[in-house]
Amino acid sequence: MSETQFRFAYRCLPLTIANSMGWEVLCPVPIVAEWNGGVETGDIEIETAGGRESNWIAQSHFGHGVLTFQLHYLFRTEAGIGLWVRGSPNLPKDGISPLEGIVETDWLNFTFTMNWKFTRPGRISFDEDEPFCFLTPLNYHGLDEVAPEIVPIGANAELAAAFGDYEAKRKEFIEKLEAGDPETLRTGWQKWYMRGVQPSGEIGNPIHLSKLRVATPKVSMEGAAIEVAKDPSAQADAVAHRGEGGRTGRID
Repeated sequence: MSETQFRFAYRCLPLTIANSMGWEVLCPVPIVAEWNGGVETGDIEIETAGGRESNWIAQSHFGHGVLTFQLHYLFRTEAGIGLWVRGSPNLPKDGISPLEGIVETDWLNFTFTMNWKFTRPGRISFDEDEPFCFLTPLNYHGLDEVAPEIVPIGANAELAAAFGDYEAKRKEFIEKLEAGDPETLRTGWQKWYMRGVQPSGEIGNPIHLSKLRVATPKVSMEGAAIEVAKDPSAQADAVAHRGEGGRTGRID
């Protein structure tokens, strides 16, 4: 998003909110992995820096071009709340794609992994402090009770009229923008969604979310029987609880 011209991508509020809707787990050391296209576990070669064995953080466990990351945390959440485990939103990576999973962390007393699938044979790398996992708490019950319904927009006359008003104003704005109208160029964009208002100026939602900052995870070693700094692999004994708030957090 930062590479778009004039950083235009950040004008899309749904993108920026999605980027902040969770916590990133960062790669502790640089990693280079190469897949030769085979289906065996030995068909991926992994190198890490910093003098640590590669399988401490990344390994080829499943074969078929799947690169597996160890999180080294045991996650616990409130009853009914699980974790949506995936790659960072809107951060595509060439040559490899994150796999996604929903984990019931409200009862789990063992760990899970983060997995990436090579999209073609070749060599990829993860830099130190590059996110390799993104965690979003969610209520994983009840979706099976949702019943989508498709109806003609004309079935709701008020909604149809409001949508028609939007279409007309949007069309007029685009035409003026393309014609180089000075006032429209100064405006740049209409900002309805960013401000949480309808094209009519009416407030769309009093609790409209225009920014988000999630809480930084607290580190507590109370009752710990190990020294994490001396034994990085023992981080699995650490417990990460879900937080509340806004911007994307980091778990190192």
